Amino acid sequence: MKKLLLCLALAAALPTMAGAAEPLRIGVLNDQSGIYSDFGGVTSVTAAQMAVKDFGGKVLGRKIEVLSADHQNKADVGTAIARKWFDLDHVEMIADLTNSAVALAVQSLAQEKDKITIASGPFSSALTGKACSPTGFHWAFDTYAASVGTATGLVKEGAKSWFILGADYAYGKQLAADLTRVVDKNGGKVVGQVFHPVGASDFASFLLQAQASKAQAVALANAGADTSNSIKQAAEFGITKGGQKLVALGIVISDVHALGLDKAQGLVATTPFYWDRDEASRKFSARFEKLTHREPGMVQAGVYSSVLHYLKAVKAAGTTEGRAVAAKMREIPVNDFFAHNGKVRADGWMAHDMYLVQVKTPAESKGPWDYYKVLRTLPASLVSVPLSESACPLVKHS
Repeated sequence: MKKLLLCLALAAALPTMAGAAEPLRIGVLNDQSGIYSDFGGVTSVTAAQMAVKDFGGKVLGRKIEVLSADHQNKADVGTAIARKWFDLDHVEMIADLTNSAVALAVQSLAQEKDKITIASGPFSSALTGKACSPTGFHWAFDTYAASVGTATGLVKEGAKSWFILGADYAYGKQLAADLTRVVDKNGGKVVGQVFHPVGASDFASFLLQAQASKAQAVALANAGADTSNSIKQAAEFGITKGGQKLVALGIVISDVHALGLDKAQGLVATTPFYWDRDEASRKFSARFEKLTHREPGMVQAGVYSSVLHYLKAVKAAGTTEGRAVAAKMREIPVNDFFAHNGKVRADGWMAHDMYLVQVKTPAESKGPWDYYKVLRTLPASLVSVPLSESACPLVKHS
């Protein structure tokens, strides 16, 4: 009798056990040990966890879990991790994806698997151009915004000749192409360009070429430690003292922090986010700083915003099925501390206002992380590729 009762109890429990919903898993895939590790890294994971907590920790009756991994800036490594996450760990969305080559590879794989990717760390506009995906999104910043936001203003102020020093991979090549187009469109000319290996330590030969070109503006089409090292060595070669403007197209606030204002002062850049921009950004940043002991940059803020938007779309769609969630992501506006009245377009780009900023002098700064002067707001229509010019197959042209 005891055995019979035990069997009956187990039988009654089985449906409940079988019906227990598997957690909804989100993956944060980025560089956590290389040149972009301070760019997003483990603090992007923190930002994703904050978004999950703020959302309530559950969606559609399922607990939300955040996984993370280091792709080592290698497309094959990133793709292998993503494949395992999709096939074995049942990850529904991958965020951040710092490094454009990795992001492009993982976005393609996710499309095959009907999974969502939201890139905040990589800047290549190809993600929403020729390589766009029905389930792929680009959140924070891209090469088009970098080139339009800074180059347009500088050309109009008299910087007509340009030299480009870029990173030799998808991001650097795309940024150089976008910058060349903007400079030409505004009556300027790119007089030379050179590409360096990712993670280079010696920029001497490249900077000497830039100096010899006598270009009025030297644009750095790189990011992370490459940008920091370029700026440091440019100071040693007297690039700016010689009258050339140094333009950092892919700089983030952690780069300025690492460089110090004595080396970074005067740099002009475009950014989608500054922690001290308004009350909402300061409130989020204070919470982030308590957890990480630093202020958030555009990438960490973009990861938070994108994860929160994804979860809202899952709830609205009533499913985690990729294309259904993607449709809701395009339907729901983005309104948070990161973006006001942001709109996810057909090509996957989240169109939002950005800001033209200049790095303060040491005398202007009131303390750590007080680094930017916001010169002006750049409307979304200016810093987003016009849909009429989009190379994305998802965009219908009349």
